[in-house]
Amino acid sequence: MDRESYEDPALAALLNADFVCIKVDRDERPDVDARHQRAVQALSGQGGWPLTAFLTPEGDVFYGGTYFPPDDRFGRQSFRTVLEKIREIFRAQRERVAGSGREVRDHVGALLSERAPGALSAALLDEGADRMARLFDVRHGGFGSSPKFPHPSAVEFLLARWWDTGRDGLREIVATTLAGMAEGGVHDQIGGGFHRYSVDERWLVPHFEKMAYDNAELLKAYVHGFAALGDPRFGAAAHGIVDWTLTVLANPDGGFGASQDADVGLDDDGDYFTWTEQEAREALTAEEWDAARRRWDIYPEGEMHHDPRRNVLWIARGVAAIATELGVSETDVERRLGSAKRKLAAARAARTAPAVDRAVYTSWNAMLAEALLEAAAVLGRRDAGDAALAALSRLWSTAMGADGLMRHRAGLAAPPLLDDQVQAASAAIAAYEFSGEAVWLERARALADLVVRRFAAPDGGFFDSSADAGTGLLAQRAVPIQDAPTPAPNAVAALVFLRLAAILEDDGYRREAERTLAAFAGAAELGLFAATWLRGVDFLLNGACRIVVAETTTISRPLSSAALATYRPRRVLVHAERSPVPGQAAPVALVCSGTACAAPVSEPAALRTTLETFGRQG
Repeated sequence: MDRESYEDPALAALLNADFVCIKVDRDERPDVDARHQRAVQALSGQGGWPLTAFLTPEGDVFYGGTYFPPDDRFGRQSFRTVLEKIREIFRAQRERVAGSGREVRDHVGALLSERAPGALSAALLDEGADRMARLFDVRHGGFGSSPKFPHPSAVEFLLARWWDTGRDGLREIVATTLAGMAEGGVHDQIGGGFHRYSVDERWLVPHFEKMAYDNAELLKAYVHGFAALGDPRFGAAAHGIVDWTLTVLANPDGGFGASQDADVGLDDDGDYFTWTEQEAREALTAEEWDAARRRWDIYPEGEMHHDPRRNVLWIARGVAAIATELGVSETDVERRLGSAKRKLAAARAARTAPAVDRAVYTSWNAMLAEALLEAAAVLGRRDAGDAALAALSRLWSTAMGADGLMRHRAGLAAPPLLDDQVQAASAAIAAYEFSGEAVWLERARALADLVVRRFAAPDGGFFDSSADAGTGLLAQRAVPIQDAPTPAPNAVAALVFLRLAAILEDDGYRREAERTLAAFAGAAELGLFAATWLRGVDFLLNGACRIVVAETTTISRPLSSAALATYRPRRVLVHAERSPVPGQAAPVALVCSGTACAAPVSEPAALRTTLETFGRQG
């Protein structure tokens, strides 16, 4: 629409003469987007981007749509025709237009609150897992059919349920989903990181944009999947996300960008990421090519409709199968593939890369930082930990305002958002656990207290913004619980409260979490899109695994490192100045779950064993 309409001088003249034009970056103002999406969906039956909304001077939406073509086509009226009709209707039927806008405002206001109070029970966890299982794609992994999106919060919830219950079916869902995505074209096999979603059910052909928030949550899922299940494919995928984040998304002046575009030009559809047979063959030796084309399915006919020669790389054959076909050892195949991958990466680096949006958004940076801290502990990536702590320090120095952390940077004329506060608090807790520095725990506690003071909704839960952001629709405040697509901020708030309650032994935070979770427990469908809320209910009902560690040095911290590297649902780590065990000197670790504690240990291997077995069914 930019190229076809907004940059057309004649159409721009019409717009400037009769309309006040406002262009909104939905990443910078997700609160504006959420409200206007609901309004246009109510009026037209669909939403999406680009979103085009027509508002009264009072800020109420009375007409809207998504894409409008420059000429009448596809059964759609041209943008010029729409503008002229809207102008005529507004002038001739001003009162009717205003009334329609008020009706839409009231309708959207009712939809924005997702509160549905109910009782919290273990049955909710079983029902949620069963709903996810019914959507599971047994053959390819993931949930539903095409287009297929990753649902990392659901994977995290089901992994914890498997650990707690021993149900093999839940393990299968997690393992098949993580493997399907890792081996598919939705995973950048050469550069690491994951694209936005797959247009098919096989995870084969992606929409090529890479988002910070997708990769943050997927990094956690792959790190935890690797720690819990030991599948090397999951570790490799996690390493790839870290590499892409640190080399592509990291900004020269600090923090992480928001996304990398899907393509370079208007007639391009992921060409930077795809290959013709000739392009790949020319970059490799004959023996590398023999292995690479079998591994990544590179043939004369590819998968891209706009250019059928172009191949999306995905893992079509395992190393053992390729070794058998070529009559060589698996070690030789791995050598060839490693060399081929490096050469393809070098050839791709010579292309013009899709642009990176360098905007530093608070919640997405916090999500990436927390994920990088998890990766640092499990994968032994100190570079990931250093980058995470630096990014978080930057947020507190550049985005902190008088009323909390701002979305982008301090001083912008926008209200603080719940999502930014709770994701930053969650990351700060992770920074405390990783570094042992108490300042991060204090920062998390300060943000949690601010959320209670400034965002609390009267009937439970929290508003998505701290104050009315304007008139019309912007005056309507939302209380969200669905993961759409990032984790629901109310659910993240509950998890923050529960982690603080366990670390600080403060029951006030636990009560706050229970009130928050109960505010949504009566909703009819609490499954795939409420996975983060289900994780909160799981934490509340099944309790934390509290690890208290006292060490003799702050340099290596072997017990803390072992605790963070071992998968254990609902784990919190407390750094103690003195031994938590009377009569036993540091180094020592005490693991407690529920009302019981395991025998104290002083060796990392013993701590790992305790975490893997203590209090576990079977």
